Amino acid sequence: MLHRRLAAALARRLACLCIVMCLAIAAYGQAASWDLAALSKPPREYSAPDFKAEGVRALFYDGLPWKGKPSRVFAWYGAPERRAGEKVPAMVLVHGGGGTAFDDWVRLWNSRGYAAISMDTCGCTAGGQHNKRPRHDTGGPPGWGGYDQVSDPIQDQWMYHAVADGILATSLLSSYPEVDAGRIGITGISWGGIVTCIVAGVDTRLKFAAPVYGCGFLGENPGWQKDRDAAVRQRWRALWDPSHFLPAARMPMLWVDGTNDFAFPLPSVQKSYRLAPGERTLAIRVNMVHGQREGAAPEEIAAFADHFLKGKPPLARVTGQGADGKTAWATFKCERPVARAEFNYTCDKGTWKERKWQTAPADLRAAEEKVSAPLPDGAAAYYFNLIDDRGLIVSSEHVER
Repeated sequence: MLHRRLAAALARRLACLCIVMCLAIAAYGQAASWDLAALSKPPREYSAPDFKAEGVRALFYDGLPWKGKPSRVFAWYGAPERRAGEKVPAMVLVHGGGGTAFDDWVRLWNSRGYAAISMDTCGCTAGGQHNKRPRHDTGGPPGWGGYDQVSDPIQDQWMYHAVADGILATSLLSSYPEVDAGRIGITGISWGGIVTCIVAGVDTRLKFAAPVYGCGFLGENPGWQKDRDAAVRQRWRALWDPSHFLPAARMPMLWVDGTNDFAFPLPSVQKSYRLAPGERTLAIRVNMVHGQREGAAPEEIAAFADHFLKGKPPLARVTGQGADGKTAWATFKCERPVARAEFNYTCDKGTWKERKWQTAPADLRAAEEKVSAPLPDGAAAYYFNLIDDRGLIVSSEHVER
């Protein structure tokens, strides 16, 4: 009898624990989810005649309801010159914090032979200044991040809408007769890179993703802990950190970052790209400046897109790396000639954004498809950059000692 009572009590405890866990998952996200079937349908589009820019057109499209009311998303769209009946590949462009939809970003991709859409993800339109963009009457939740919204229903939070905006942008592109729906990629900068990481784990229609700066494991960087309550940070990470979504990102991904980025240090980027099971390529620049213009500029993103959406030669691929005694090495494959290689290292420890990096020439043995360099005494972290005949870089993983 006693054993039966203990078993019944244990069963009740386990049942309560399961209920608590389910409620926690519902409240904190493990992680949020989207109705991809609904979002895969092209949203209704509206003209935006008050906005003009050279070579592109402004529009609004239906977003998800916010606080029970319909919302719309402002965007710029453009397509390259093409032959009658020709279908072109396309790009979804997700801007960073303080930004908005950028017409010049669309034109950049048009000049590369792509249709492109750049949408605002925080209920604003083009114009204004950084962090001071004009809102419109049907805008969704304001950005950035949505830390102040974590107690709101999930469907009313900024990240839920920002990710949906990106998925809907792909659906809208897919509906255009000039766009090849089977050749669409996505890139995003900073907060847009975070959104890109999540979209990559949700929308299987995309052929590749290129997050710039943005990654997961945000709570591990001291820069993300300032001015935010610990409970708010925990709740936000449980719902929205890209680490929840990257294991489902099976498309090729190009990770672009700088050695000293204040928001996205190399260890967080590394943990993120190791989570995604698809093919990965790194392009890490020493002291890369963090910004919209700098994040849109890397030609590695265009070459990555050209390979997966146009069938052109790929970037170099690092096939292995290691160290033998005091010599670091990496092996690679490349269809284009690797013109030179560099060895980047820092002897500093502590906060990543404050470390000083040095660059030394690496020994390139092209015939053997291998690079090597002596390990300096006191090197705390290092990696190689391969530079091909176009000046495009591909990086090995950084190694900490």
